[in-house]
Amino acid sequence: MILRKLEPQERAETRKLWEEVFPEDTKEFLDYYYFVKTGINEIYVIEADGEIRSMIQLNPYKIQIMDRECASHYIIAVSTQKEYRGRGFMRSLLIKSMEEMYGSKEPFTFLMPASEKIYTPYDFRYIYQQHCGVIDEEYKTDAEENGKETVCSDAGVFEAGELAEFFHRHFSGIWNVYALRDETYYRTMILEQQSEHGGVRVLRCGGEIIGIFAYAREEELEIREPLILPGYEREFEKAVSELAASGEKVKVYGCPERDGIENCSRRPIIMARILYLPALMESMKTAADINMDCSFAVIDPILRKNSTSWHIWSCEGEEEVHMKEAEDSEGVFPIAELTEFLFGVKTADELKDSEGVILTERLEHELGKLRKLNRVFLNEVV
Repeated sequence: MILRKLEPQERAETRKLWEEVFPEDTKEFLDYYYFVKTGINEIYVIEADGEIRSMIQLNPYKIQIMDRECASHYIIAVSTQKEYRGRGFMRSLLIKSMEEMYGSKEPFTFLMPASEKIYTPYDFRYIYQQHCGVIDEEYKTDAEENGKETVCSDAGVFEAGELAEFFHRHFSGIWNVYALRDETYYRTMILEQQSEHGGVRVLRCGGEIIGIFAYAREEELEIREPLILPGYEREFEKAVSELAASGEKVKVYGCPERDGIENCSRRPIIMARILYLPALMESMKTAADINMDCSFAVIDPILRKNSTSWHIWSCEGEEEVHMKEAEDSEGVFPIAELTEFLFGVKTADELKDSEGVILTERLEHELGKLRKLNRVFLNEVV
């Protein structure tokens, strides 16, 4: 058994394994993926009997955390050939890749799990729930006119910069953790959606962008991440109706909760794992008019350099959080529970009875001064 990181010119050799393990993916999508994504990603593999038998792919993303831009990787295509499963290949690949990302001081990594129970033992926890709903075609065609003429078209890659500007002007302030949607991000999104028989739809009124959404059609039409300015919701529904077949109910992922989108629900979709803890903590904020000072120990059974006592503090008049190793501690957090706390998934009070957590009243009070990373927007698919 040989575990190694592939050279760029070798990455295409993993396509055979992808096609075998994920037969539902189309040739068009894999053509896109192996032309665009493997040009910039990292792939770790395990070779046995002279062939690639297992792999993990790490796709790079710029992540905005509060006001700091950080490097991160999205884990995808974790797979092992059927005859070689049960040998610990996945565990070896996960640990190796996390150690490498820790070495690059990345704050966290994230993925969309096929099954939560696969990744829970590696201290991944859900941090993002996606709104999902349905637009009824009959409802859309009855949408009221507002007297404004809206023009809809598919974006070309040359418009990616304009889409990025639209996002940052109108939506970036809503979330405190999200994949940075710059020109490169939208250029890639356009190509990705085209590979799935879709595109990125742009709605304009008076020449100005008033909304964008990604769409794809395999067996049925699906909409992803509609970003629509207030007051133009009906125009969005009408734009969807132009793409939908007669009577078709269209699934919408990453949608807002509002009238016109039926059966709206939230589903957990993205899990994350803290990597280099100081990078995450020092991306966080406190209120500027208070000071914070406390210490706690962290237990990380995989990335053991996180397992130490940490002193965190902020000074009155500033929002920045500082962190360094400490000689003592006021409490204890396993890394998975710390993830849930920092991302606002669970409160300190909810974690008190969790195995391994020790939380004094004073520590709980001081940690309550942190502004949690509870407004997450991660709709990434690959």
